[in-house]
Amino acid sequence: MKILALNWQDRTNPQAGGAEVHLEQLLRRLVKMGHEVTLFCSSYTGARPVEEIAGVKIIRKGNRYNFNLIAPFTLRKLVREGNFDVLVEDINKIPFYTPWFLKIPTLVVIPHLFSTSVFKEINFALGLYIYLCELPMVSVYRGRKFNVISESTRDDIAHRGVPREDISVIHCGIDGGLYYYDEHVAKDDDPTVLYLGRIKKYKSVDHLVVAFKRVLDDIPEARLKIVGTGDYVDPLKSLARQLKIEDRVEFPGYVDQPTKVDMLRRSHVAVYPSLKEGWGLTNIEANACGTAVIAADSPGLRDSVVDGTTGFLYEYGNIEALAGKLKTILTDHDTRAKLERGGLEWVKRFNWDDAAAEFVTVLASITSKK
Repeated sequence: MKILALNWQDRTNPQAGGAEVHLEQLLRRLVKMGHEVTLFCSSYTGARPVEEIAGVKIIRKGNRYNFNLIAPFTLRKLVREGNFDVLVEDINKIPFYTPWFLKIPTLVVIPHLFSTSVFKEINFALGLYIYLCELPMVSVYRGRKFNVISESTRDDIAHRGVPREDISVIHCGIDGGLYYYDEHVAKDDDPTVLYLGRIKKYKSVDHLVVAFKRVLDDIPEARLKIVGTGDYVDPLKSLARQLKIEDRVEFPGYVDQPTKVDMLRRSHVAVYPSLKEGWGLTNIEANACGTAVIAADSPGLRDSVVDGTTGFLYEYGNIEALAGKLKTILTDHDTRAKLERGGLEWVKRFNWDDAAAEFVTVLASITSKK
């Protein structure tokens, strides 16, 4: 097949996150299968207008603020001149609404939709703009097939009116060559809690900081590492100072992949307190490295954690419950060991090669109807 993919950003973008990792893991494997793949996305400072990475041709224009406005003009030209068999449209911000200006078999990929959760992240005016832009999605894309990464997102878009028979679920994979348990790597000497990911307001890392304050009342030697970058770092540092726990909370910032894996292996528990996610890839990565997880019982996250087997779920926003789960894992060695074993078994079912094979099957079913 000749495949055109559309996403706001590519994986090299400094603002890239899990949605970009997900799409490009699949696209790179499609190339290895013999398919021709072009990715069209926004640009960023220092990026090349055209580049090939792992066999995927990447075309960049505009920026992350105006890309949806300029994309239709380039897309029409690409489709007209490229003779593509199928369009893969990744919706992880504002939809592009390609059915308005393109006639091409389309698979709509949705990690997750913001809905009202957008108001927790940005100001009301911009949040309202994004919220309203999502509303026409079902009617505009009627008749197209959808692909999602969790049962939560499937239920979300089905509730909005997308027929369930038009929705396929393909879970994210994991790079087993990078994320794996190493018995020679010991846990940190201090009981260590890890948050690893983008530091955004809707991720609710402030809940973890407040809960950790209560953990320190019983486990004063505990340590919290908040790893990553984002526009909510300074408010979290300020919160730690207000709670007088800044000496027990670290903010390493961005870390490279080897350091990330080492931190996952050495931590006693990884925590994901977000309001809403598409999946929860960090939970799977932590489990693969032999570390138990705690996550909010939120859409997406609840799909990536088997409560009581690979880690614990808690009611989103319930600080007492989160603190209690943390204390259990940090003090009860047998429970933590049980969760670590369960996590290592759980991750065996997730790999990118299988995900890509399922993805190709879905694409082939769409192109066969041309």
